[in-house]
Amino acid sequence: MTDEVRDGLRRERTPGLSVRLKLTLSYAGFLMVAGFLLLAVMWVFVLRNLPAYADVPGGILVRSVLLHDFARAAAATLLFLLVIGLLGGWLLAGRMLAPLTRITDATRLAATGSLSHRVLLEGPRDEFRELADAFDAMLAQLEAHVAEQERFAANASHELRTPLAITQALLDVARNDGSREGDELVERLHHVNTRAIDLTEALLLLSRADRRSFARELVDLSVIAEEAAETLLPIAERRGVELETSGEATPVTGSPALLLQLTTNLVHNAIVHNLPEEGGAVWVRSRVHDGEAVLTVENTGAQLTPQLAATLAEPFQRGSRRTRSDHGGVGLGLAIVKSIAQAHDGTLTLAPRAGGGLCVAVKLPVAPALPSRERRPGGAALPERR
Repeated sequence: MTDEVRDGLRRERTPGLSVRLKLTLSYAGFLMVAGFLLLAVMWVFVLRNLPAYADVPGGILVRSVLLHDFARAAAATLLFLLVIGLLGGWLLAGRMLAPLTRITDATRLAATGSLSHRVLLEGPRDEFRELADAFDAMLAQLEAHVAEQERFAANASHELRTPLAITQALLDVARNDGSREGDELVERLHHVNTRAIDLTEALLLLSRADRRSFARELVDLSVIAEEAAETLLPIAERRGVELETSGEATPVTGSPALLLQLTTNLVHNAIVHNLPEEGGAVWVRSRVHDGEAVLTVENTGAQLTPQLAATLAEPFQRGSRRTRSDHGGVGLGLAIVKSIAQAHDGTLTLAPRAGGGLCVAVKLPVAPALPSRERRPGGAALPERR
């Protein structure tokens, strides 16, 4: 389950006893106190009647044996009550806290962005049932609210497509008009309109990823990385950036189109936010590590602080000290990457490189090994791009 990793949601508890253990010890302690009081009452009762044996021949011996046997029986009884108290208390506490565990797991899932699940706690309408029902109602309201926002964003983006496309066509006609050659206003309007179209498409893609409305297939991230690098190689060459891809077969399950968009955004971002002069480099690597599929994109560039790097995945954040150009994008590149990664149950991590630039790592759940390396149409494997 994050740019927070799902394991990060299970934060380590502060040192101390768990609630279940506290309940177990409380139950066992109560049982021991009750048993001790009962035995104390019996001890007093026995002592009150033992003096009658004092005048009977051999009565002193009988009294000593009775006291000794009673002490042994009392000790064995207390030990038995301790074992029963601990074992029974542990089982009862676990049974009582089971609904709370289900609610906690549902809360963790909601924290990862999944709002479609429900606790659906069964049984009598006690305090836990009321808490679970209230939590389910809250999840339903949140899911409806988020779905409404996503529908609004998608509908608004769709509605903007048509007028923007018409405006683009009119600007293209104006640009091709010989009498308007070199018209700076037309060029500026064309640039602004193109940027608006890019923003609209980015919002549509972001809405699609947030809804997780896509079919899942078996995909090799190493092939996706090679395809993205090959597509963006001309931009890298124009900017004097060395582009290098490497890696092993990295199988994941997801949408090939969205994962290609994720990788393309990362590589494009690494190319355009690089050194201002020639000599920059971008490294794209894919591998399987600790049961996770890892895609890493590193680049040279300006020195970034950890605080600045942490904000770059927020929508419309480019970083005040990052290189701007005509390929700067609309500020949604890494936000889309983060959304796609989360839609595939993965995480996005951004960290500044020691020598300047950024290191971006996407971790996704690894899928069963691919039967063979994916190949392009025609049967030839994509070559390594450098």
